[in-house]
Amino acid sequence: MVVIRHSSPDDGERVIEIWRDAVDATHDFLSPKDRSAIDEMVCGFLPAAPLWLAVDFNDRPIAFMLIDGGHMEALFVDPEVRGQGVGAALVRHGLSLQPTMTTDVNEQNDQAVGFYERLGFTRTGRSPLDGQGRPYPLIHLRYQG
Repeated sequence: MVVIRHSSPDDGERVIEIWRDAVDATHDFLSPKDRSAIDEMVCGFLPAAPLWLAVDFNDRPIAFMLIDGGHMEALFVDPEVRGQGVGAALVRHGLSLQPTMTTDVNEQNDQAVGFYERLGFTRTGRSPLDGQGRPYPLIHLRYQG
């Protein structure tokens, strides 16, 4: 059973660990230089961000989601529990708060695009660059139910 709760400052180190492991498992399209720059940026804000966490029976975070103004900015799942419904549980929680939630996903991350489409998200557009102007196209998605 997955429990979902707000993050606290004590969760910061574990959240970074989840982010790094998940990116290493799913974002092989990133150049080493971009991966390093993104890591530095993420380490600067993620530990203090208002996250929703999925935690195990020991209250250890196993995934996290960041929603800002109805837009899911981030969803990352520990690769050890990937495919077990943890990410879907977080998304369903987010949808209970923001029923028309939007998100963006890297076009090169086919598994993530499929994941969101299976949950009822539809494509609303595409950008040739990511949010930092890097050459990683984004697919824009909106939940349609």
